[in-house]
Amino acid sequence: MKTTEKLGWRQQNRANRNRLAFWTFLWLVTLAVVYFGHRYIWQEQPVVTGLMIVVNVVIGFVMIWANKVMLNGLDELEQKIHLTAMGLSLGTGLVLGFAYSALSDTGLIDFEAQITHLAVVMSLTYLAGTFIGMKKYQ
Repeated sequence: MKTTEKLGWRQQNRANRNRLAFWTFLWLVTLAVVYFGHRYIWQEQPVVTGLMIVVNVVIGFVMIWANKVMLNGLDELEQKIHLTAMGLSLGTGLVLGFAYSALSDTGLIDFEAQITHLAVVMSLTYLAGTFIGMKKYQ
């Protein structure tokens, strides 16, 4: 018997969202451990840092799998909303990311372009796209 047969559709979606939230949180924690541990805990030892990055990447792939499971559990309209938001986020990230990098490389901005800035822009774009999609189909 499949899990969706044991649980109702809403309970399964809640379980899928909770699983994704757990793995996302764990991925963020391991990423923070890499940055802060490298500097403050294991005193920049490259082997330990490398191992922690491997752990972070493995957890990141589990997070991607959990996202796929969550998306597969949604109905077609919710999948469409999320796919549209993801496309908007990817497109915005590519266009603004390369423009941001060009601004930094040509010296038109006084600070170095950081990947974290791009991650924030893409996350906010995804959230906005999801919110707009939900409102559109209410």
